[in-house]
Amino acid sequence: MERSLKPQISADFGRIIFQSTYVADCVQLIAAMNPCRCGHLGDPALACSRAPRCAADYQAKVSGPLLDRIDLHVEVQAVTAADLVLPPPAEGSAEVAARVAAARRVQTARYAGSKLRTNAEVDGERLEEVAGPDEAGRQLLAQAAAAMKLSARGYTRVLRVARTIADLAGAERVGRVHVAEALSYRRRAPVN
Repeated sequence: MERSLKPQISADFGRIIFQSTYVADCVQLIAAMNPCRCGHLGDPALACSRAPRCAADYQAKVSGPLLDRIDLHVEVQAVTAADLVLPPPAEGSAEVAARVAAARRVQTARYAGSKLRTNAEVDGERLEEVAGPDEAGRQLLAQAAAAMKLSARGYTRVLRVARTIADLAGAERVGRVHVAEALSYRRRAPVN
């Protein structure tokens, strides 16, 4: 089946045929939300009097299965006026873009000759083959899976993200450090 980013809809004798690749092939979801209703969770100067219950109630409005499908959860603190006068980061956008392009080339080469294009698409035995971590990484992942109560989907997503982190670092094998970073991006319960 040829990949197409445009779903095809056709009507044939009163029935509708919808042909498309998986949504993951067509859509990249980027979402943002405040940690609680007022948005001040964790800010000692503006702390909510209902925290952490307020945050738990607010975040519970988003379903667990939906959250489990999000690969990267990153908490971003509010930018202060003092932050605005800091020097620029050591690694600029051009350097990051170059690392991402290099990682994509590695993935293109890795999946050449198959229908796969990126680590996000691989699963099953092939995922274990390309993203199976070293022994230290495997032990960390097993411990974290139990402690964090990772679903099978969450476990698979950690492996995919760890493989991508290893690609960005130029590493051939997924190691403990890559697994640890991938685990750090999984959703955690709200804290004050």
